[in-house]
Amino acid sequence: MSALAKTQDLPPMLRPAGLILIVGMLTALKIFAAGNAHFVEDEAYYRLWGLYPALSYYDHPPMIGWWITAGQAVFGDTLFAVRALVIVSGVIGSLALWRTASILFDPRVAGWAVLFLNASLLVGIGGILATPDAPSVFFWGLSLWALAELSVSRNANWWLVAGLMAGCGLLAKYSVLFLGAGIVLWLCWVPETRRWWRAWQLWAGGLIALLCFSPVLYWNHAHDWASFYKQFGRAGNGGYTAKYIFEFLGALIGLINPLIAIPAIFGAVGLVGSLRKRQSAASLVLLTTLPFFLYLLYHALHARVQANWPAPLFPAFAMMAAVFVARLPPGRLFWRGIASGGVVLGLLLAVLVQIHAVWPLTGQLARKDPTFQLRGWPEIGRQLGDIASRENAAFVATTSYGLNGQLDFLFKDGPPVIQLTERIRYLMQPEPDETLFDRPGIYVAETRRDRAGELEKSFAVVEKIAELERSVKGVRLEDLVVYRLEDRTGPVFEPVGHR
Repeated sequence: MSALAKTQDLPPMLRPAGLILIVGMLTALKIFAAGNAHFVEDEAYYRLWGLYPALSYYDHPPMIGWWITAGQAVFGDTLFAVRALVIVSGVIGSLALWRTASILFDPRVAGWAVLFLNASLLVGIGGILATPDAPSVFFWGLSLWALAELSVSRNANWWLVAGLMAGCGLLAKYSVLFLGAGIVLWLCWVPETRRWWRAWQLWAGGLIALLCFSPVLYWNHAHDWASFYKQFGRAGNGGYTAKYIFEFLGALIGLINPLIAIPAIFGAVGLVGSLRKRQSAASLVLLTTLPFFLYLLYHALHARVQANWPAPLFPAFAMMAAVFVARLPPGRLFWRGIASGGVVLGLLLAVLVQIHAVWPLTGQLARKDPTFQLRGWPEIGRQLGDIASRENAAFVATTSYGLNGQLDFLFKDGPPVIQLTERIRYLMQPEPDETLFDRPGIYVAETRRDRAGELEKSFAVVEKIAELERSVKGVRLEDLVVYRLEDRTGPVFEPVGHR
């Protein structure tokens, strides 16, 4: 009996038609929010990657930049263009998760897994954000799908697909390297998978992944391994501390959705029993998760783990929770109520926050509001446009990448916006001609990051001319300060430092 045929006995919300309806409605809301909510700082920065596609970048591999380039080719230089493929990936990723869970376990687990993933706060709320996490989650999930097909069909050609998906994942984020470690663990642990070591397709799949990753290797080789030093230099810095471990675990539970995280924990414990019996499905889900999760725990013993870092593990966490709920005896209504409540809560919060991102319901939370980075930029753009016109500014200077990205979008039809510091972030762009700075310009900074004093080494005139307030519904979020720059006296750009 096919997986689709087995869905007829499921509750409506777990059947493919019900899942399509739920995911479709959530996707429609994301499309609306993606085209109307302003950028957060990182998105505004990655928009520049899309305008200037490259083999790789200082901060991350290039996949999110390539996605944005594709979106801009179709939809122009717009808010929606930057986020278009992120939304598409969410739909395809849900389909891949359903297929993966269906063939590894059963359609009931698959239905719950899709609901849990879309009801997680990171995916449901943050599912429109164009950051490297989106393609990382997408290709990690597609790699698991290919491995699931392999384990069921025993067709060695699926290694070629798995290698391609993992290689594309490496073009999104370096953390996908941990998926490779998990695959090796799975091949070593499960007796029936050891036969694949003798298959040429396994090694060809690894070569495909390496070839996909080669643009990043070449870029790093050409730039003194700058991106590797930036990202891998984070591991194990500083001494051991318990300061961040509970923060990491608390944030992880919160972003999964607490009512889903609890079943996920019980599901993982249940799968450990199957892991000990060396069963392939449970071992695949757990062992491909384990290396990255252990790294994050290790990192949390040294420094803060950013809330978005565990994102590639969320499809596996959703499957763990689904396994627990789907295998409950008929009388266990409490846990089914918890699971259903988690889905309803997560989806309602997703709807509420997406609407709030476009039409703020309140400003009273100020900077504690997770959407505060979106707020007030069109008004700031209009005020700065008037100032630049009045000062006859030939350029707008900044000294932080987030503000630089925001202003570049706001001034896309005006004078060029140029970050004077951290020039390594902009190697993909043509270097501005320094004679541009012989003309008058303005410098804009958040008050908390004001570096006007340093610009006095480069300009004879550094004069404060305005203070602006970025706000939402009359509530202050932050202050920006504007300076007039004139009479260049020396070099303007901070020297590029690769390490």
